[in-house]
Amino acid sequence: MAATLRFSTADLLRCRFAISPAFETLSAIRLTLPAESPGQHRRWLDTVAGQVAGIDLRPITLLQPRRGYTPDFLAPPPAGPLATFEDDLARIADTPPSQVAAEIARSLHDTPGAADSEIGRYLLGDPVEVLATLTGLIRTAWQQLVEPSWPRVRALLDADVGFQTRRLAEGGLDRLFAELHPTLRWHDNTLIREYGDDDHRDLAGAGLVLMPSAFKWDQVVVVMDEPWQPTVIYPVRGSGTLWQQLSGTPDAALGRLIGRTRAALLIGLTEPATTTTLVHRHALAPATVSEHLTVLRDAGFIIGERHRHEIRYRRSALGTAAVDRRS
Repeated sequence: MAATLRFSTADLLRCRFAISPAFETLSAIRLTLPAESPGQHRRWLDTVAGQVAGIDLRPITLLQPRRGYTPDFLAPPPAGPLATFEDDLARIADTPPSQVAAEIARSLHDTPGAADSEIGRYLLGDPVEVLATLTGLIRTAWQQLVEPSWPRVRALLDADVGFQTRRLAEGGLDRLFAELHPTLRWHDNTLIREYGDDDHRDLAGAGLVLMPSAFKWDQVVVVMDEPWQPTVIYPVRGSGTLWQQLSGTPDAALGRLIGRTRAALLIGLTEPATTTTLVHRHALAPATVSEHLTVLRDAGFIIGERHRHEIRYRRSALGTAAVDRRS
């Protein structure tokens, strides 16, 4: 199972980076669902729990099936790396009612029983009223859940774009795509995303948008349907550092015990991960991550288990106890 994007000569010249505050907001909303794993965003989720409890986000979460279609108008195609939330929200509010109705019906169809629920029936009602409701909810979610942390999130996204741009300048697309994310491979002018649904596209001059995401932390998303330009959304480099605590906290105490970098790796192992995934997540050199994982393993804090052709590391009971003791 893989998605492939085949480049022509014209496509090689039409690659650009973009950032979408609206997409980050939708992804943050998804992480509030009990069925979702927040990963390294657990600390953020704990800090906004009170705000989440005070907002009825169900009209939006119902339109975000785990596997299925999320309406495009909720997060319009990004214009570039400098877009603001207000830019995105204005484009959402300008969505034609016919598009709102069609995309909501398509999304609800992907969740059995959703269209027959009370909220589903409301969403299938007057598209002008529904759009106003959804626009207001997105604004509220942005203001209460994302905006307070946006300077930190935006700085990480901008740093990723700068880092990837330097890679592109130093080694061309071969270097950029070879190291963009562990689930991506570049071969014979074709970008391949391993795992996920099968999907194949000749770009045929359409080019490609590359969009780092902080809150879509656990997977690479390939968007091929209009109105989006073909887009690859990938977890931002260094996401494991996003919510690191300052000195004087329980995290810092664990850092003094086993070392700050080892503590960050251990705390960030909310689910099994490979060395290459941890390299990307913590923005560290492969040799550095390997060395620290060896020390953590030898000390009994983590366990390495083979999964097909790779080794995935997870916390041991001792490692989990050390992390939980911070609370």
